[in-house]
Amino acid sequence: MATAVRTPRIPGKGRLARTAAATVALCILGGAGSAYAYWVTAGIGSGSATNGTMQAVTVDALVPGDTLQTSLVPGGTADVILRASNPNPHAVTIYGIAANGPVTADAAHPGCTPTGVTFTPPPAPLAPAATIPPNTSILLTLEGAASMSAASLSACQGAKFDVPVTLEVRK
Repeated sequence: MATAVRTPRIPGKGRLARTAAATVALCILGGAGSAYAYWVTAGIGSGSATNGTMQAVTVDALVPGDTLQTSLVPGGTADVILRASNPNPHAVTIYGIAANGPVTADAAHPGCTPTGVTFTPPPAPLAPAATIPPNTSILLTLEGAASMSAASLSACQGAKFDVPVTLEVRK
């Protein structure tokens, strides 16, 4: 005669397994549903911003404390030194420099016309780029940017030349 052995039943064991399986299934389905909703939903909203007015960056030739490193002689070249001042509350980058009129001699040399002096600006974009921090100024040295013709008048000896330039700056 064969006797059947019965395993005692542990209360709640089947319910725990079903609950765990249901929780795992809900997490998987919920995650997939969230991912699907993330990729297919659209939203509507609004935002606002204000745009301030950029103040003009100023350019000065030499100011007290700045010194020339080279002198201009007939048939030669010399550096052009500029002081660029940024009055804005943000930094600006100098993108380009261009000539903005004829080169003139100082008032102490009235016979120096024409001067025979030309200005050759560096190509844009300026490389390396020069950044002017907020509310400050920097010196820019444009190496060999001024040249003087060998045919310049003797009246130009010892003159200081004004080289009008325009800076293109960007925020």
